[in-house]
Amino acid sequence: MNRLFALLVAVAACGAPVKYVPGTRVPYSDANDSVLKACEEYRLAVERADVDQLMLMAHKQYWEDSGTPSGSDDYGYDGLRNVLLTRLPKASDIRYSMRYVGVHQQCKALKVGCRAAVDVLIDASFTIANPLGRPIRPDKRDQNQLVLEWDGHRWLFLSGM
Repeated sequence: MNRLFALLVAVAACGAPVKYVPGTRVPYSDANDSVLKACEEYRLAVERADVDQLMLMAHKQYWEDSGTPSGSDDYGYDGLRNVLLTRLPKASDIRYSMRYVGVHQQCKALKVGCRAAVDVLIDASFTIANPLGRPIRPDKRDQNQLVLEWDGHRWLFLSGM
């Protein structure tokens, strides 16, 4: 009897294997999969420096606080457009990769207004001109949180772009 109990405990402890969103260590769910697909679309649009596509991905309520205590560098939807139009054209040969560390969903099932926070590690490089006009290629590494909201048809970015 003790052997049977020990066997049952061992089988229960193993449980079902965790399924992950492909290419990540994020547990699979339809909501996690769809939000990460939206993040991949964003990543590719950054690499293409596609300002129009990036603006289509931004929520009209977009707000960026840049993670600083000062409000002087905060901006909304129109400020995002300005940042993208003034900075992205200066860069070429953009490489922008993101490692998805975690997804925190507000809702179990997708419905209008549900939000998701996606924690990412960014590894990027691009070519820009230095003050002397010579091309340089800085490498940037950072962590970020992308916050998105489901509008009933697609995920829109509220912050983090």
